[in-house]
Amino acid sequence: MAICEDAVRNANLPTLGVVLAGGLARRMGGGDKAMHIIGGRTILEHVVARIAHACDEVIINANGDPARFAALGLTVVADDLPGFPGPLAGILAALDWCAQNRPAFDWVLSAATDCPFLPDDLLARLHAARAADNAQLAVASSGGQSHHVIGLWRVDLRDELRHALVAENLRRIESWTARYRLATACWPTTPHDPFFNVNTADDLSHAERLYSAL
Repeated sequence: MAICEDAVRNANLPTLGVVLAGGLARRMGGGDKAMHIIGGRTILEHVVARIAHACDEVIINANGDPARFAALGLTVVADDLPGFPGPLAGILAALDWCAQNRPAFDWVLSAATDCPFLPDDLLARLHAARAADNAQLAVASSGGQSHHVIGLWRVDLRDELRHALVAENLRRIESWTARYRLATACWPTTPHDPFFNVNTADDLSHAERLYSAL
């Protein structure tokens, strides 16, 4: 178990962070795109570092051999639904793990494994947006685009999410979040979009240039 050194400032809002690394990375030729290198560190290491300072604990959602992430010293949780049904399955796996292993935590922050420049105030602003709107969920946005995979999720909605995935075959995150009160926290895209994601080899080269300019 790896507990983050700096816990969430609001002690009554303990939050688990999960990096969703369960994708198949088809646009980068398969394999783990999270293991590509930017600035001497893997993309996954960048993402973990971006959320670890704010979350009480961070885990990784990934399928396959968890040993490939052993160097990070983090718990790896696989989907328990077959067929790689997408990021909602990873969010469900994190919610279930949180309920079973960290019952004092009410919230899970999800982060995409291909976003190495996440903002430092991600968790704080998502919690603030949710509280301001009395919402059940919150997602990030930049440049007029919502990033539904980067969000804040109530652990007690996990049974409803499982029903949507299994009984309704629901796959799109925005189709599920539309059922609830949803808050959106917005960030500017200058000097760069903090939610820039690395999907292709060209994106990886652009990310390296962005990192060099920071």
